[in-house]
Amino acid sequence: MTLATAEVAPDTHALRGSLPLWVGIVSYAVLIFAGDRLLNDPDTQWQITVGQWILDHHAVPHTDVYSFTMHGAPWISTQWLAQVLYAQIYAWFGWAGPVVLAAAASAATFALLARYLVRNLSERAALVFVAVALALTAPHLLARPHVLALPIMVTWIGELIAAADRRGTPPFRLLPLMALWANVHGGFVFGLMMIAPIALDAVIQADASNRMALAVRWGVFAALALAASCCTPYGWESLLASRNILALGSALPLITEWRAVDFTTWRPFEICLLGGVGLVLYRGIRLPPLRIVILLGLIHMALSQGRAAEILALLSPLVLAQPLARQIGEAGAASSLSLRPVRGVMLTGLAVVLVAGTLMFAAMHRFTPNAANSPVAAVAELKKLNVERVFNDYDFGGYLIASGVAPFIDGRTELYGEKFFVDYDRASGLSEPDNLFRLLEEYHLQATLLRTQSAASKLLDHVDGWQKVYSDEIATIHVRKAGASHTAEPSAHFP
Repeated sequence: MTLATAEVAPDTHALRGSLPLWVGIVSYAVLIFAGDRLLNDPDTQWQITVGQWILDHHAVPHTDVYSFTMHGAPWISTQWLAQVLYAQIYAWFGWAGPVVLAAAASAATFALLARYLVRNLSERAALVFVAVALALTAPHLLARPHVLALPIMVTWIGELIAAADRRGTPPFRLLPLMALWANVHGGFVFGLMMIAPIALDAVIQADASNRMALAVRWGVFAALALAASCCTPYGWESLLASRNILALGSALPLITEWRAVDFTTWRPFEICLLGGVGLVLYRGIRLPPLRIVILLGLIHMALSQGRAAEILALLSPLVLAQPLARQIGEAGAASSLSLRPVRGVMLTGLAVVLVAGTLMFAAMHRFTPNAANSPVAAVAELKKLNVERVFNDYDFGGYLIASGVAPFIDGRTELYGEKFFVDYDRASGLSEPDNLFRLLEEYHLQATLLRTQSAASKLLDHVDGWQKVYSDEIATIHVRKAGASHTAEPSAHFP
C-alpha cells in the first residue's frame, strides 16, 4: 500500500482537514453498536461500586472494605476519578452510561491520533495507522478506567514527540494534563517515564550549541511533570502504587491481559507486526537512533504483555510520523494536511445527530454486562444461605462486590499479592489440588461459587462434607455440610 499521496486540489482541503473529526464519529458509532462488548470485563462492576463509595463518603479509599480475606488491608485506588465518572453516569443512565462514556473516550483517542498524524503524513497514511490502532486496541476497549486515560496518553506523548520534532520543549500548559492522568489511571507513570527518551532524542538532534540549554529546559519540564503527578488525593503514594503491580511477579502471567503474546494462531497483532517489518524492509526506512530505541521498547512491552499492544498501536505512529514523512515524500503538503476549522453550525449538527442516534439506539437496545461474568441467579440463591465466607471464581468477584457480597478474591490483584493469587490459581485450576483443600480449611470457607464447568467445581461434587445446592449453566454453589457424602465416585479414564 502506497503511503504517499499526491497534492490535492484546494477544494478538497476541507474534507482532508476534517479527517480526525470523521474518524471520531465513525469510531464512536461502531463502538456504540458494539456496546455490549464494552461491558465484557467483570472489573467494570467493582469499578462502579468503588466510584459510588467515593461519592457516598466524599473520600477516597485507603483500605480494602470489600473482601473478607483482605478486609482492612492497605489499598488505594489510583483511578478514583474514572471510577467516580463511571459511577455517576451509571446512576443517571444505567449501563448505557458507561458504554457511551467509554465509546466517547475511545473515539476521542482515535480522532486525536489522526489529528497528530496528519500534521506530517498524508491522510491515506494516517488512516492506515488509525485502522491498525483500532484493530490492535479493540480487544481492550472496555468500560474501564484505562479507556478514559487513552486520549490523555495520546495527547501527552503526541505533544512530547511534536516538541522533539521541532527541537524544542513541550509547553508548560501540558502539565495539568499529567495531573488529570494521575487521577484517572495509574498508567500516568508510563507517561512520566517516556519524558527521558523523548527528551534525549530532542537533545541529540538539536544543534550542538543549543543542546545544554535544551536539556535544562526538558529537565525543568520533567521535574514539574513529576510534581503535577502528585496532585492527587494520595499525593506521592500514587507513584509508589505501581510497585504493587510489578511486585506480583509470577502472578502476572496468570492474568489474561498480562500474558505474553501467543503466536500459535494468527492474530491481528502478528499480522500488523509482520506487515510493519515488511514495510521497513521494502521501503528501507531509517529512523534516528533514539526513535529506534523507543520503538523497540514499545514492541518489547507489547510482546511481553498483551495489554501493551494498545500502547504500541497508539504511540508508535507518533514516533514514526515525522521520520516517515521525510522519507516518503510528504514535504510540501503541510498546508493541505492541517486540521481546518469546521463551522460551528456543522459541529452543532453533528453533535445533535450523534446524541439523537445514541438515545434512539439506547431506547431500542438494553445494554447489559456479560452474563458469563454475572451469576445473577446463583448469587440470589447464595444470599438465601446466609453464608459469609465464600470461595469464588476470580471473574465473579466484581459482581459479588456490586451485589454486596464479600468475595474471596476479585480483580484487584495488587491488593491480594503474588503468593495469595498464585495459591488461588493453583487451587481453582486444580494444578495443585491440595491447595484447594488447604484454602477451604485455612479460611474457614462456608461455601463455594465457581463456574459450573470448572475443575474445582466438578471435584467438589465428589468430596465428602460438601453438598451441591444450586447449579446452572454459569455457576454452581457448594456448601460445607457436616455428614454430607458424595453419591458417585469420580470417573477415571485411561488411554
